[in-house]
Amino acid sequence: MQKQNDSPSPSFWIFFKKLIRLLRNIFIWLFFFHLFYIVILRWVNPPITLTQLSNWLKGYGLKRDYVSRKNISPYARLAVIASEDQLFPDHYGFDWKSIKKAMEYNKRKPGRIRGGSTISQQVAKNVFLWQGRSWIRKGLEAYFTFMIEFFWSKERILEVYLNVIETGKGIFGIEAAAQTYFKKPAKLLTAEESAMIAACLPNPKEYKVKPPSSWVQFRSRQILVQMNNLRTDPDIIRITGFQ
Repeated sequence: MQKQNDSPSPSFWIFFKKLIRLLRNIFIWLFFFHLFYIVILRWVNPPITLTQLSNWLKGYGLKRDYVSRKNISPYARLAVIASEDQLFPDHYGFDWKSIKKAMEYNKRKPGRIRGGSTISQQVAKNVFLWQGRSWIRKGLEAYFTFMIEFFWSKERILEVYLNVIETGKGIFGIEAAAQTYFKKPAKLLTAEESAMIAACLPNPKEYKVKPPSSWVQFRSRQILVQMNNLRTDPDIIRITGFQ
């Protein structure tokens, strides 16, 4: 009896090679597309983010109004650095000590999650990715953090951050927050108002600028103290625009 040949036919190999070539071309196209998108966002604001779209689909609405750096109060720039990432001018996207502390805390108390993300990491997540804590998303976040630190300036990273951060249910960016909570443009925010907005950033759907809880009031006072400590630092002055 003749032994049956179980090896793939020539037509299969032709199809397989075409598939590999197609996947390779798609990968190359996606790589250059996302590289172009990262570079162009150095000057152009992101059209929409997945977080904004998700909030809109969930019925929270979408309030946002991107503004340039010159139309954002220096107090607002200083407040988010004081509250979220005091080493922002000095690191290259990652604060390893804070990340280590957050990981140790999360191991001790798995029911409570503490983040160690820098402003750069939050921009990478909010502009290019989705919310979540999977290792895939974390890996992509690290990649995009490296890319924006390489292609953008610190001033641009902070500007984009202040334009895309969630500041309430369906409210995104410092301008929308200023108009919603204080009926004024972001460039006129005071130190106290900026600290109040910054105090709510860890959980803007739960923490409210108005009416503020006792915790938000306490946290905003802490931020004001840190703002006062940081405002004379030369690197902070350069990034925030304080004279």
